[in-house]
Amino acid sequence: MDGAPGEQGMAEILETLRIGDVVSGTVAEVRRPYGIVVRLDGRLGPVPATVGPLYVSWRRPPYEAVRVGERITAEVIDVDRERGVGLSLAATENPELWAFLKSLRPGEMLSGVVADVQRFGVFVTLDDGPPHPVYPGVGFVTTPELSWRHFDDLSEVVEVGQRVTGSFLYFDTPNGEARLSLRACEPDPFQEFADEAHEGQVLSGTVTMLVPFGAFVGVADGVEGLVHRDELAPGETLEVGERIEVAIVDLDRDRRRLRLTRHLR
Repeated sequence: MDGAPGEQGMAEILETLRIGDVVSGTVAEVRRPYGIVVRLDGRLGPVPATVGPLYVSWRRPPYEAVRVGERITAEVIDVDRERGVGLSLAATENPELWAFLKSLRPGEMLSGVVADVQRFGVFVTLDDGPPHPVYPGVGFVTTPELSWRHFDDLSEVVEVGQRVTGSFLYFDTPNGEARLSLRACEPDPFQEFADEAHEGQVLSGTVTMLVPFGAFVGVADGVEGLVHRDELAPGETLEVGERIEVAIVDLDRDRRRLRLTRHLR
């Protein structure tokens, strides 16, 4: 017998591990592009353990950060009976930041200053917590979470140096970011509209965008609905900016969707 634990023995070992545990071991293999294989110390030795490429380091390229034979300490971020243990070296490389981000709770309000505006979102330097080792700010707001209202450019909503407050959504563990929502701190214009609207209601609106399957029409500040092409009169064409009358066909509050039809007098 080789002394390796059977399936039941492996399950018993895994039962002793918890997410957040800190374990030590040796880098056994570097597998591009899948990450790093770790041989854990002691009784955990038989347990498959890996560090995904996004969890190796926030400071250095993943396959330059470690080498085979190197001793490492990492935090357990996943325990799976079939796959084994998932680890994060970034957690132990940045313990203060990792602990801060783990302490946050969904819905918690965080304030800070916009540090950088990119086409994919906005970095925010938070008032509390340590700085990020790489990014301009620990807080990050994706484009859809900036505002309920339509905008063509991020500069219409925020600018560098602006103070903002956002609702914490989740800890983005691969990047070490606090994902925030600015729009969650504002009234949702769709829900306000839905409080008064009803199916069959006739509204006046402006065509805001043409798409292959129809046209979007703005019927209130921050509220757009879709007129499907099947709802248009035969041969009818619309233009962006055109004022038209529409009627509500369906209003879905949960999905924030408004379906309209062309209303002709």
